[in-house]
Amino acid sequence: MAVHPSKLQRDAARSIVTRYLKVRSGENAIIESWDHTIPLASAIVDEVRRVGGHALLVHEDENAFWRAMDRKQSRLLGKSSAPEWAAMKAADVYVMFWGPGNTDRIEKDHFSGDERTFDEALAWNWPWYEVARKTGLRGARMTAGFVTEGRAHRWGVDPAQWEDDVLRATLTDPEETAQSGARLCQALSRGKRVRITHPNGTDLEVALAGVAPRLHDGRPHPRDQRFGPYGMLEAVPAGRVEVDLDARTAEGSLHANRRTNIWWHSHAGGTVEFSDGKLTSYSFEDGGDDFTRQYKKGRAGKDRTRSLTFGLNPAVKDVPNLETVERGCASLRIGGDESNFMSWISLAGSEIAIDGAPVIRAGKLL
Repeated sequence: MAVHPSKLQRDAARSIVTRYLKVRSGENAIIESWDHTIPLASAIVDEVRRVGGHALLVHEDENAFWRAMDRKQSRLLGKSSAPEWAAMKAADVYVMFWGPGNTDRIEKDHFSGDERTFDEALAWNWPWYEVARKTGLRGARMTAGFVTEGRAHRWGVDPAQWEDDVLRATLTDPEETAQSGARLCQALSRGKRVRITHPNGTDLEVALAGVAPRLHDGRPHPRDQRFGPYGMLEAVPAGRVEVDLDARTAEGSLHANRRTNIWWHSHAGGTVEFSDGKLTSYSFEDGGDDFTRQYKKGRAGKDRTRSLTFGLNPAVKDVPNLETVERGCASLRIGGDESNFMSWISLAGSEIAIDGAPVIRAGKLL
């Protein structure tokens, strides 16, 4: 079947290839796509070739994937073939789309307790990163892959509008977010305490860990140790500053006004309260049962704050899966690191003060 990307998809693809990944003539690029992302993936292939690069489109057929899962072949799916590894080792650039697109089935199987099967099917992930680190690969994780009919129906959003919002956010120039992020990084580097307030009753104070903040403008950092072992891939759309917190210090409460989306783990309308550095209570308008189920299984550290993320992208306003890059939105991460539990809660339109000096007011960077 012929694929005809829209003008917006073509514009987004050009921005990804030329501004975020900076693909050069003669470079080898792999574009990994599922059925529901083929139009945008096709546009990216066009743009790679337009700048003189070589493109390999890897298509994971949705129906074939689920047929293999029905045959109990999750372990087979978790082992990539020799040709795939050979292509990886020869690639300079990698564009990855989230999938599969049948998120209703993913959530059904996951919530029924069949997490082990999906872990097996995704076991190729960790060896992939090892190869990518050795080769210096640079790439992008495409949030457009999260846009599915199932999620849109569940969250009450129009899937076409959702996809358009994600693609428009991809048009933001990374230089623009880098400039605004640099100012925020400078203030965080000098600071010790951050206070988050909002008219909805939020008043939370946390302490910085004294680690340099990380600016994620969408351009990958394949050999920069500051961005950790996965810095070769950047989420696109992009635009955020992340800073580590002192896990021993957190006091007050935060009331979310943005949904949190982590694969099939999702919640909205959340309130979290901290005392003496620990999470003491939480509640959610939606998704609370799953949060509780995962939280109860969490190991030590699940009740501690780990990082704060501040969004920088001016094209984002209440877009699902883009809460952490919405300009002025603050996202507090709970758990992670040594704990097997991790989630976050996001608040847009707040006031952020570092050591008493405002840096964000009503969601606007000062």
